[in-house]
Amino acid sequence: MNNHFSQKVTIFHRRPLPEIGMLVGYSLLIQEIERRVKKILPLPRQLSIVTEKYQRYNTDQWQVFTNRHKPNNDLISHIVFALKYEGIDLLILKTIFQLIGEKDIKEAIQREPTGQYSRRIWFLYEWLVGTKLNIPDLKTGNYVEIVNPTLQYPGPTINSTRHRVKNNLPGTPEFCPMIRKSEKLEKYISANIQDSIYKGLNGRNKELIRRTAAFLLLKDSKASFAIEGEFPPNMRARNWGKAIGEAGKKELTLSEIERLQHVVIGAKKLRHMGFRQEEGFIGEHDRENFSPIPDHISAKAEDLDSLMNGLLNTNNLLQESEYDPVLTATTIAFGFVFIHPLSDGNGRIHRYLIHHILNWMGFIKRDMIFPVSAAILDRISDYQEILEDYSSQRIDLIEWKPTPSHNIEILNDTIT
Repeated sequence: MNNHFSQKVTIFHRRPLPEIGMLVGYSLLIQEIERRVKKILPLPRQLSIVTEKYQRYNTDQWQVFTNRHKPNNDLISHIVFALKYEGIDLLILKTIFQLIGEKDIKEAIQREPTGQYSRRIWFLYEWLVGTKLNIPDLKTGNYVEIVNPTLQYPGPTINSTRHRVKNNLPGTPEFCPMIRKSEKLEKYISANIQDSIYKGLNGRNKELIRRTAAFLLLKDSKASFAIEGEFPPNMRARNWGKAIGEAGKKELTLSEIERLQHVVIGAKKLRHMGFRQEEGFIGEHDRENFSPIPDHISAKAEDLDSLMNGLLNTNNLLQESEYDPVLTATTIAFGFVFIHPLSDGNGRIHRYLIHHILNWMGFIKRDMIFPVSAAILDRISDYQEILEDYSSQRIDLIEWKPTPSHNIEILNDTIT
């Protein structure tokens, strides 16, 4: 028996357990990845343990299971546990697949080729790793969903006849953020805000609505600059407000993003407009030696083609489906600002994307606007806390060194 599978712990990555227990599912897989290849991964918001007590309960950071839920002492069993109870974490799955290797994954699938979790693992391995296993296509069996819709929000369904699964992942292999279901999100979705907006505007004076929308556009434009610490002349703010007012009219493409950057930057163009050709970071410089002190490190310049291709393809996939418009806007806008593909203008274009997607998917009418930036500015500390919380878990995983130009050079693979 491998003792590390059944080792009892009281703390994991400085995260105290609610009681003494054994790591299972993703927590065990993370531990094995660290033990075998010394690779650190970001922790999911909630992990799982098994205890010897007979009580099943959850805390903010832990799912607590009883002994009868304990997986067998092998990695495949813990992958099955994770898929069953914790949902899909694509980064952990891809890393553990690479660790286990093609031969052992293939043998595990062939032991039970028609099993629902074998088929999910088979599909996810080929989808994530990009390697087709030497296993014949299945000919029989009911289709099973890849994403469990009770745990996470699924995307549109595309049947994979090879694996007899329904691929309902909300994205592509190059870009596929997963959103966990929660009572708070479900409450907002079920509130049907869209209908409330339409009912509230119905019968109102159209001229009053038009003037209100114009006021909100200018206010939102100024707020978007203020979030970045800029206070431009009125004309520049009006031009950006006009661009926001036209959100949803043009398809989102790489050239459209570059056009938006020209609008938001104004007359004082950057030396290198468009997508970055070098690394970038958000943060400060040391006052004495001017060395970088990053709070967030942008995606590697060499990875931008793949990441932006994935982001745009996922955008098209979700916009053409019944995926919730607010979740779509969140997925694409947050992904954009985290990639940070431009030398400047990322924050303002990120907020523009929210307007664009809500309009494109018909969530709001063109004669009304959500003052997204103004709302963020009113809660700027919450906004910064969310960005910092997400970045802080990942910045320590990036190896970098300062450059002579006081920028950074990324030394390790960060795209996965």
